[in-house]
Amino acid sequence: MARLPRLDLPGVPQHVVQRGVDRQPCFARDDDYLRYRQELAEAALKHACAVHAYVLMTNHVHLLVTPSEPGGVSRMMQAIGRRYVTGFNARYRRTGTLWEGRFKSALVDSDEYVLACYRYIELNPVRAAMVLQPSEYVWSSYARNALGMHDVRITPHDAYRRLSAVDRDRHAAYAALVAKGIDTEQAHDIALHTQQQKPWGPERFRRQIEALTGRAVEVRPRGRPAKWTASAHPSK
Repeated sequence: MARLPRLDLPGVPQHVVQRGVDRQPCFARDDDYLRYRQELAEAALKHACAVHAYVLMTNHVHLLVTPSEPGGVSRMMQAIGRRYVTGFNARYRRTGTLWEGRFKSALVDSDEYVLACYRYIELNPVRAAMVLQPSEYVWSSYARNALGMHDVRITPHDAYRRLSAVDRDRHAAYAALVAKGIDTEQAHDIALHTQQQKPWGPERFRRQIEALTGRAVEVRPRGRPAKWTASAHPSK
C-alpha cells in the first residue's frame, strides 16, 4: 500500500522526531552534535524553514519547525540526512542507513500548544534522566530560548515572542514556564500525536486540518505511561 503524504501546511509548526535505526546512537562524540547543528542551520535556511526549538539526544532528534513552503520540512530533513549520514559513515567507517525509516511529524496549533511543544523538546534530557535541569544539557535550544544565548539556528515563534516585548523579560518568562515542567497528559499527547502523525491542538484546529486535507485526524488510543515530573527529579 502506498504511503500517505505527510500532513504539511505552510505556516503551521511541526514537531519532528527522527530516531537512529534500532535505537542505535546517531551521535558518538561532540563533533557529531556540532556537525548536525551546522547541517540543520544550512538546510533550514536553504529550504525556508524556521526552527523554533530542538534537542539532539544520543539516538534521536526533536525539532519544532515552521515551513514557509509546502514540502519544506521534508526537503530540509532529506538534506540533513544526506550530508550528515555521509559524514558520519566516513568518520566511523561504517555503511548503510543511520535513521529508522522516515521521520515522524505532527502539525501543532499555535499559542499554548506551541509553547508546550517547546518545553517538551527542551525537557527531553530531564525526562531521560541525563540531567536534572535543562540548562545542563548543551545540545538543545534551551540556552537560546531561556537564557538568551546566541543560536543562529533559532527563529522565535510568534507565541514565544508574545511572552514579552523585552528580550530579557521574555527569556525569564519562558524559563519560568520550563521550570514548571509539562503536564503528564500533554507530554503523552504530544508523543502519541507525533508517533501517529496526527495534528495536535484543540478540536477547532484538528477539524480545520481535516477539512483542508481530507484526512482523518483522530489518534488511536494506547495505554497511559507511568507518571513523571518534568521539572524536578525525573522518573525515567
